[in-house]
Amino acid sequence: MAESFTDAIALLKADHRKVEDLFEKFEGARSSDQKQKLAKEICTELKIHTLIEEEIFYPAYRGKIEDDTLDEAYVEHDGAKILINDIEAASPDDDFFDAKVKVLSEEIKHHVHEEEMPSEGMFAQCRKADVDLVELRDRMLARKSELLSQAKASGLPPAQPKTINLLAA
Repeated sequence: MAESFTDAIALLKADHRKVEDLFEKFEGARSSDQKQKLAKEICTELKIHTLIEEEIFYPAYRGKIEDDTLDEAYVEHDGAKILINDIEAASPDDDFFDAKVKVLSEEIKHHVHEEEMPSEGMFAQCRKADVDLVELRDRMLARKSELLSQAKASGLPPAQPKTINLLAA
């Protein structure tokens, strides 16, 4: 599996492409069953992606790239996590289901743009920092494999926002 991705950034970009493809399929889906299946897959992929970024990738760059870049990424993740948990708890027949998936798609597009922007994006900053991207890839792949196994076996717990305080209504 490690051979498929040259480094940690290639792995994250592959995740981005996969999720973009799933969002596109969701937009074309007509049946509730199809929408439910795709929404679940989108949410699982995003939960795993945010976990490996937050547990391994982002901490490796704290103090090596702009703090603001990392801070914004965590906050963007939290916005997505709120929608992910909402989508996972809902059904395609519920009010706002499609709208939530669409807004999540837009949030993810923005986040991906921030990470992948040439020269000033997060990944461009990361490439200039002194971090072993191959070693990072290996740790991220190992963790991703664990999380995929957990997702298949028992499901992943709800996404946990770290920077946004959710007030009880």
